[in-house]
Order: sequence, then C-alpha cells, then structure tokens
Amino acid sequence: MDEMTQLAPYAAKADTSRGREYKEALPSQRSEYQRDRDRIVHCGAFRRLEYKTQVFVNHEGDMFRTRLTHTIEVAQIARSIARALKLNEDLTEAIALAHDLGHTPFGHAGQDALNACMREHGGFEHNFQSLRVITLLEQRYADFDGLNLTFETREGVLKHCNKERAKALGALGQRFINREQPGLEAQLANAADEIAYNNHDIDDGLRAGMISVEQLRTLPIFASYYDQVTDIYGTLAPRRIIHEVIRRMVNAQVNDLIATSKAKLKDAGVDSADAVRQYGAPLIGFSEEMGALNLELKRFLRDKLYCHYRVKRMTNKAAKVISGLYEAFIADPQLLPESAYGLAEDDNHRHHKNSTPRIVADYIAGMTDRFAIKEYARIFDPRELT
Repeated sequence: MDEMTQLAPYAAKADTSRGREYKEALPSQRSEYQRDRDRIVHCGAFRRLEYKTQVFVNHEGDMFRTRLTHTIEVAQIARSIARALKLNEDLTEAIALAHDLGHTPFGHAGQDALNACMREHGGFEHNFQSLRVITLLEQRYADFDGLNLTFETREGVLKHCNKERAKALGALGQRFINREQPGLEAQLANAADEIAYNNHDIDDGLRAGMISVEQLRTLPIFASYYDQVTDIYGTLAPRRIIHEVIRRMVNAQVNDLIATSKAKLKDAGVDSADAVRQYGAPLIGFSEEMGALNLELKRFLRDKLYCHYRVKRMTNKAAKVISGLYEAFIADPQLLPESAYGLAEDDNHRHHKNSTPRIVADYIAGMTDRFAIKEYARIFDPRELT
C-alpha cells in the first residue's frame, strides 16, 4: 500500500513510525504494523485468550464467547471502520488484537480480586498488564524481552495510566502527563471494543437464559430493530431473529461512529497524526443520540446480566480461586514453578522478597480459567498430588 496516497493525512504511517525500543532490520515484504500484528497473533498470551472468560467461564458452554473470540470480533469491527475513515488498518488491527492480552482468568472478577490482593504493591489493572505482556513477559526472541512492537501499537494498547506510573514509562507515558490524545487508530480500537462487547454480550446472555427478549424490548435500540425484523421475518426461528437484530444494531453503531467521526475530523481541521494528539478531545466517537442509547444498553447489561445471580456465583468462586492462589504463593514462594521467577522485571532480584508480589501477579494473570482451577486444586486439594 502507498500509505501517503491511500490514507488520510491524519492516519498513522508505518514509514514515519516512532519505531521500536530495540532496533531491528526493516521487514522486506510487510509493513512495520503488519509485523506487529503477526507477532501478536503468534504469541503465547494470544493463544491463551481462547480459555479466558469473557462473561461465562469456558466450561459453562462451547458456544459462549471467550476473550479470543471477542478479540477477533473487535479486530473485525475496528478494521472495517478504519478502512471507511482511511486510517491505518494494520495498526488498528494490531492494537485490537493486543488490547486484552493482560486479562486475568475469570474476566473482570479475576481482575478485581487480583487488584485487591495487589493493593499495597501498585495494584493490578488488565490494560497496563497488556503492556507488560508485550514489552516484557512474552519471552520468545533472542535479542529482547517482549515482542518489541512499534511505539504506536504500544501506545494504543495503553488506554489509561496515572501520572506516577506514566513518569516511569518515558516517552510512552508522556501523553498522559501532557494530557494529549492517542492516535486515531487507538481511539478507534477502543470504540470497536465497546461495540463488540455490548452487542455480543446480549447474544450470550440470551443463549444462557439470563436475560430475555421481553426485557431487552424495554431498550429503544433493541426494540426498534426487533420490531423491524419480526415485521419482515415473523415466522423465522427465534435464534435467527436475534442474530438479525444484533447485526442491525452493530451496523447502526458502526455507521453512526463513521459518520460522526468524519464530521468531527472535518470540524477539527486536523491535518496530521501529531495534530490529532494535540487536539483537546477524542475525535472518534458516537453521536450524542447513539451515545445515549449505548449508555442505556451498558446499564441494562450491568444490572441484568453481569449482576445476575448465576454470574455472581461464578465470579464469587473465581475471586476465591484468585485470592487463594495469591495468598498461597505469597506465603510460600517455593510453591511457584521455577519458570515463574523468569517473569520478574529485574532478573537480578528475582528471589528478592520485594519482587515476589509482582511475580505472583504476573503468573496468575497469565493463567487460563481451567489452569487456574487446576492449580488451585493442586495446592489445596489433598487428592491432587501433582
């Protein structure tokens, strides 16, 4: 692709990337952002997303979404919007594919539990953990730790950061200190994430029988498309009706995001990626009307699905598994496998007691749901001898 002629002036260009932390020879048959995407897809943390919870734990059913299927859906939505806005598709896709690499097992329940355990040691946040995965914890290459991704991909993965932590990140954290915006591709990946999980959690919630069509019809964004579909396809099987409704909802949100973002970009008059960063507000977003509909949908899912007693029972168990593992490893670090010590930030201090909490957090965050359950049994169940 000739990026200078095919992409908008405010899109990120691989040829003008701020580069990688460790110098490497330029790729010969792909762009720098394509290489980022490929490294993410081939890393261990990406494969483990297959067995990490989105809303429902993996063993609850094969048809529910996992972190991996969610990630692929985010990347598809993001790439479609990037093409429509003439932004860099490869960079957008790389950010979307990496955005959840730092998630704990058991979804947000696992993150909350691990954050509580790490409260006295800097806390735990999955977004920052994703950055740790791609800059440190993936240990595959001979010349560096992490994946050595471009600055723009790393920046896009780090959606938020407090000032103290930002100061320790050097150039990568400078935009949080200066109150600058990330690039448009990062803004877009974040919006695509919201579209994907809001709409597809409806599908999983209905499949699980935790929410009903009757409840959803109280939401204008669902009711309008449900009435439209049933008017046209009244005798269609219920599962296919739901699919038709959700695809229309996604399409409406994508089209609104594209149209609104185009208008914002035109009004802002930005003519470069640097101008986007220095602009005082995000330039990728929904219209006021669609934003309100989305907020209503998010509140519905929080109240009716994420707080459903069956979900709460599972998340309560998940919290016990995470906190139990953490307490056991902190009390006796020799319970950790030898490989876990390699995850310390400073290998010279890997056995130092002050590094142990972060080592433990890295080890637990990297687990899949089923591995965490088995590890818990191995430590606490006398019947599990190995």
